[in-house]
Amino acid sequence: MTRKRPIDIDRFVATIESNYRQWNPPIITFIANRGATPFEVLVSTLLSLRTKDEVTGVAAQRLLAVARTPETMVNLPAREIETLIYPVGFYPTKAKRLLSISRILLDRYGGKVPDTLEELTALPGVGRKTANLVLVEGFKIPAICVDTHVHRISNRIGYVKTKTPDKTELALRKKLPKRHWVRYNELLVAFGQVLCRPVSPFCSRCPVSGMCPRIGVGRHR
Repeated sequence: MTRKRPIDIDRFVATIESNYRQWNPPIITFIANRGATPFEVLVSTLLSLRTKDEVTGVAAQRLLAVARTPETMVNLPAREIETLIYPVGFYPTKAKRLLSISRILLDRYGGKVPDTLEELTALPGVGRKTANLVLVEGFKIPAICVDTHVHRISNRIGYVKTKTPDKTELALRKKLPKRHWVRYNELLVAFGQVLCRPVSPFCSRCPVSGMCPRIGVGRHR
């Protein structure tokens, strides 16, 4: 299926948003909407890397029930943090990083999480994806968080033409209207988890199928 006319991104986002209530929100959005602090969002986001949402949610709940601030986190032994967050991916490494980050926050920022991309990405283990998600969900600052879903779908609908998530972020920063920045990741992650799957997406049930050129889609349902 080919399409010459550029996708109407306002219509695309509005359509996804109108169907969003049928799907589960991404785990970090769910945690943030329950009143999480920027530190709790940062911790949860770090736990979520290479980890399924259902595992992240339970692990974050266990850890944050014991340590909700950098002050309480640094008082936990690494082994205890490992036990609390198991079985998230790379849990021994994440336990050490949580301790390192908590110490840095106490030493340099008075125990507060910084609210700039540059300061966040200077923290151990915090890449652009994590930093942008913390800005959006922790501070409600417009930022573009590009994970595998945002990268895949933005290219699939022909809105950008990029090879990596970092390049997708840069392309979206130039092209995506800023009014969509805060919710773009949230909407596309939920959409990607339920319908716009990496392999054999559910195009027959997709609310935006009529405007999507299905770039790179070999098989669909």
